[in-house]
Amino acid sequence: MKTKLLLAAAATSLAIPALGQEFAADVPDNVKTPDVVETETLGTLEFFDGMPSQETTQKVFDNLDLIRATTAFLDGTKIASLRGMFQGYEDVGAQPNEIVITETLMDAKSIWLTPNTTTIYIGSNVDISEGPMVIQVPPGLLGLLDDAAFDYVADIGALGADKGKGGKYLLLHNDDDTPVPEGYFELRTKTYEHWLLLRRSPGTDGDTAGPVAEIKAGLNVYPLSAADNPPEETFINVSGVQYNTVHANNEDFYEEIHVALDNNPVGAFAPEIVGVFASIGIRKGEAFNPDERMQGILREGAAIANATARAITYASRDPGVYFYEDRQWNSPFQRQSYEFLENGARILDDRTYFFYMATGITPAMTAPPVGSGSVYAMTARDETGAYLDGSKTYKVTLPAPVPAKNFWSFMLYSGQTRSILETDQQSGGIDSNRDGIRQNDDGSFTVYVGPKAPEGWENNWAQTMPGKSFNVMMRLYGPLEPWFEKTWKPGDFVLVE
Repeated sequence: MKTKLLLAAAATSLAIPALGQEFAADVPDNVKTPDVVETETLGTLEFFDGMPSQETTQKVFDNLDLIRATTAFLDGTKIASLRGMFQGYEDVGAQPNEIVITETLMDAKSIWLTPNTTTIYIGSNVDISEGPMVIQVPPGLLGLLDDAAFDYVADIGALGADKGKGGKYLLLHNDDDTPVPEGYFELRTKTYEHWLLLRRSPGTDGDTAGPVAEIKAGLNVYPLSAADNPPEETFINVSGVQYNTVHANNEDFYEEIHVALDNNPVGAFAPEIVGVFASIGIRKGEAFNPDERMQGILREGAAIANATARAITYASRDPGVYFYEDRQWNSPFQRQSYEFLENGARILDDRTYFFYMATGITPAMTAPPVGSGSVYAMTARDETGAYLDGSKTYKVTLPAPVPAKNFWSFMLYSGQTRSILETDQQSGGIDSNRDGIRQNDDGSFTVYVGPKAPEGWENNWAQTMPGKSFNVMMRLYGPLEPWFEKTWKPGDFVLVE
């Protein structure tokens, strides 16, 4: 076909005599498309006076579909991530507006993105597709509400409108004209599905039974239409339960996107990303049945995008994500924007990094008030830049005084799942509240991570597993001025020979 097209073009050019052109333009070379273009990615591209050949057309469309499949993964990770959370809830029997709770905290049996094992987690898929929903919260909680696009809606509890005293929030769609009764904190949203994520610390003695009882007595999610006689809330304990809330990293990812589109109204997601989804056959209200050619492209796109997300997360080329020039600690919130904006530009890699690695978005995560909330820093590497290896032992030192009003912690996460590293320790890490933790003479703390505890440092040790990669998230609860001013710097992980 290629030879025939070129011969036909040559014959046509021979049959037509060269004619002068009264209105000839002086066309710059950088505007013209040569008849043959060599590319490193697609090889030879051929044209007849700018018209692509059939073979070239197929090449560029395959490439365009691959680009869009890759973009759909990278830019759609936030959507698929929340859909994965909701699917996990459904898999343990929690229907929308029912509540899951970690009554005896969390461990590595549950696959969650970067949780901790010191907090009681409470979650629900609050669905307003049938009308406004009431979220009634008791005092003493800290949490947030994100929509199905994983965009921030509101803080709930201590940083929310109820100021930690409890109260009733009313969640309505932007187009809902239902009158809002007095006594409610009104929340408006563009989606139907929403993630309610609440947290509460155990009692001073580590007891969870008391706080859980108070949560169950005061927390309820129900339709506004049932406000006069609210139904009893359903709570499902997921502590120690084996279930997954993390999105797929292969072509199943695109099925998760399809479910999210179907479960939410038109306008729930940005037109540009919905357009990318539509370009590869994912449309709200329509069957998603890619043909054999497209299935191969989706497999390729997911593989490339997953590798890209992992490189962005664990091997960033952007110096802007690092807290210090001489340390490995980094964060996608270094630019202090929960919307991942800098000078009016969306920093796409920061957004990918956050939603691939973590979960739950709120302005409080970027710059909490001094002495409250928490801050986060992550690393997957030792002081030399080598990946942390579960077969080796490392130590890290936190200089004195550690700028945390409440406490500090290290959590270890799997390089595969970004969830709690699977070991023989339920805690999956270590924090300054651990009984018997040893403090250095100068007030600093040295923590060890490795397969076995160094002698004498058992209470300062977190377990790793040979043959497994891991990364570490440091949290400071109630961060103080030296953290924000960067006058305090945690040490890097140092290999212990």
